[in-house]
Amino acid sequence: MNSDWEARTAAAWAGFDDYAEDDAPAFRAVIDALVAELPEDSPLGPFERACAWDSTGHSDRAVPLYRQALDGGLAEVSRYKARRAKIQLASSLRNIGRAEEGVRLLTPELVTESDELDDAVRACLALCLSSLGRDREGLSLALGALAPHLPRYQRSMANYARLLVEPAGE
Repeated sequence: MNSDWEARTAAAWAGFDDYAEDDAPAFRAVIDALVAELPEDSPLGPFERACAWDSTGHSDRAVPLYRQALDGGLAEVSRYKARRAKIQLASSLRNIGRAEEGVRLLTPELVTESDELDDAVRACLALCLSSLGRDREGLSLALGALAPHLPRYQRSMANYARLLVEPAGE
């Protein structure tokens, strides 16, 4: 889409916190109006609508829209937005009791091309793992994501993260 549409969409999201909690339909209407400007087959439409439903507390409504965006070629339009969609879809799946699907969706993201969303992948995956009772794995991911940001103890925390999931005796 063009930069004007992207700028207006970014501005709508920047104003999201200005909406009262009970005014979620008004925010979704703003996003729907922007989506209406897109070609019907654009994967950006379902992605933005999924984000709006998700951000207003309706993970169940967001899940099929995220899938539609990803299946519709969102990665070809924007690798970054496709990665966001996977993170947000995994979080929504967790919220509706389908954390295992979230784990399956995000695990391959641990080895894809690195970007600024790496820590978000790990954080969301850690939550999905925790929801499945796999707390040590989740904590390992969270500590591993945190370690590089610490002013000190990066190596120690990275080692502790690894040791949480490494079999004893290795």
